[in-house]
Amino acid sequence: MNNKTIDSKGREMVQKAFLSLEKYLDCDLLTIWGDLIEGTENHIKDIVENLKKDKIKHDKLFVILTTTGGSLTPVQKIVQVFRHFYKEVNFIVPDYAYSAGTILCMSGDEIYMNYFSNLGPIDPQVSTKDGKYVSALGYLDKISEMLEKAKKKTLTEAEFLILKDFDLAELRFYETAKELAVDLLTNWLTHYKFKNWNKHSNGTPVTNEEKVIRAKEIAKTLGDNSRWKSHGRPIPKDVLENELNLKVCDFDEDKKLSKLIDEYNRLLKEYISKNKYGRFYQTRRFI
Repeated sequence: MNNKTIDSKGREMVQKAFLSLEKYLDCDLLTIWGDLIEGTENHIKDIVENLKKDKIKHDKLFVILTTTGGSLTPVQKIVQVFRHFYKEVNFIVPDYAYSAGTILCMSGDEIYMNYFSNLGPIDPQVSTKDGKYVSALGYLDKISEMLEKAKKKTLTEAEFLILKDFDLAELRFYETAKELAVDLLTNWLTHYKFKNWNKHSNGTPVTNEEKVIRAKEIAKTLGDNSRWKSHGRPIPKDVLENELNLKVCDFDEDKKLSKLIDEYNRLLKEYISKNKYGRFYQTRRFI
């Protein structure tokens, strides 16, 4: 059996597991695996438009998302695409969806996770002058730290040179990225995730103002770099629910669903690893 035959067999197994999961969920299913870099939105647009040409029609989309994060620009455009074509959008996170991936999840009507799944701090990555992606909050925290040292007159000569030469326009760019992350998360939580949150546990009605306040609290906590320390800090389901007061669906509560997600995710990781893909997308019409 040659490598081409092996690859074809692996592809068939991945597609079969994908179709079984899609059938069980009775939806359009889309897999996004990899960084959310500039240009990702164009791939997603083409893939979703192609999917909507299928004779099978659904108003509900489930997205299986695995990503370390990326830029907010493609995330905004991806949400535009999803909401243009679907009345309901849900996210499944089998492993992790960090940073911009976390923000993308917050645009969903529901987020499905289990004990092994993780989201992360909303620390957007921005492109530097040399084209590299860096953590916006990491830069802002370092600048704040040096400014505080300057006030206390404990700034080293090396730190002074870094601070003196830092581009203020670049600093403002990082600040804007942080503000945008909070604004997007607040807006999407309020309009989508919280749209059916109509009563408190004591039976009193939930006002739109209360939804906005809750969303801002979650955004503020997820954007607190001093708390999470790292761009890629895993935040599990129990922390999201118990400390951030964000309701998450546990897909392990449905044994059939859990088995289908685990089987597909296992085959997917093997297939991606074997083929050394940097990014991977899949629908029933595209792999």
